[in-house]
Amino acid sequence: MRDAVRARIPRRVRRSLRSLIRGRDLLPLALLLLLTTGLTVLTVAFDEWFPVSTLAVPIILAGLLVRLSSLAVLLAVTAVALTYTLATTSQQQMRPGIGLIFVVAIAVTLVVSRTRSRLGVSGTVGESMLIDLRDRLRDQATLPKAERGWRWEPFIRAADGVAFSGDFIVAATTCEDRVIEIAVVDVSGKGVDAGSRALLLAGAFGALIGSVSDDEFLPAANAYLLWLGWPEGFATAAHLVLDLRTGEYTLLSAGHPPALHFRAGSGRWSVVEAEGPLLGVLPDAKFIPAQGQLHPGDAFLLYTDGLIEDHGRDVSQGIDKLLGHAERLVADGFKGGAKRLAQAAGGDGDDRALVLVRRR
Repeated sequence: MRDAVRARIPRRVRRSLRSLIRGRDLLPLALLLLLTTGLTVLTVAFDEWFPVSTLAVPIILAGLLVRLSSLAVLLAVTAVALTYTLATTSQQQMRPGIGLIFVVAIAVTLVVSRTRSRLGVSGTVGESMLIDLRDRLRDQATLPKAERGWRWEPFIRAADGVAFSGDFIVAATTCEDRVIEIAVVDVSGKGVDAGSRALLLAGAFGALIGSVSDDEFLPAANAYLLWLGWPEGFATAAHLVLDLRTGEYTLLSAGHPPALHFRAGSGRWSVVEAEGPLLGVLPDAKFIPAQGQLHPGDAFLLYTDGLIEDHGRDVSQGIDKLLGHAERLVADGFKGGAKRLAQAAGGDGDDRALVLVRRR
């Protein structure tokens, strides 16, 4: 008999009831029901101070605190309380304005609650998860401690001031901390739209860098993006391999803007270009490196296209403008150079990431 009754109840309803019985929403639902009861008493006793629309407050809070099943219970109780209030106070009928308040409150609550239900979370857990993901993506940009005689400054700024960026930085030291590898990656898209993909790729690329040989990093990253098969899954990357003993470096690029090298001997910046296609486009991509050496006093700059691209401006003009800003750093000894360049170059409509490496 019991099994026959259970079979007639839809599976979704049974699952919601089990979730409610387990107590996941029991405490917040109990508090909301208590609040609804208290507001009903106040509305009946002091109807001039507490209008009927006050009962919409628990409904709005429910969208943030409970799931859809618990929300249905609260709406049923609110309907009873609303009927009782209209029957026992001077407010004998539902005015159009008050009715509109309830309709809007229920609609907004249902949308918010449904979104949280799709994620399988309730309350402020979703926001906490996003904050944690943002912090993890930011922590990925933390470079290893600089060796004596070296200094590197990473900086990332998302488009339009949002917390998530499609640009990220990963790094690792190898050969007993005598070689550092730094990768600056720009995922297709920007801001929040690219943030989730950037987080996934940052974890994968962070595991690859330093684990595979330096000439295999970009091919492995390219193979991983092809395996994912995202429709918008391409990315650009610059991979710097720097020997901290000699200052010799190898730069590999996957469709990335050229790097900049400041030579203290001549006091000038020069463009360093390596050749390679975008990541996630060609299965057998070839990456042709560029090599050089950082002498004492030299600096090296890796950056994403957010620093050189702007509406109505050619990329070459953007590089010239970035070189102009970089020239101003020389007189100040490059102090806070990464942040200053990110603030001065590019526009707020695109993500920006850069790493400034200096040999003292």
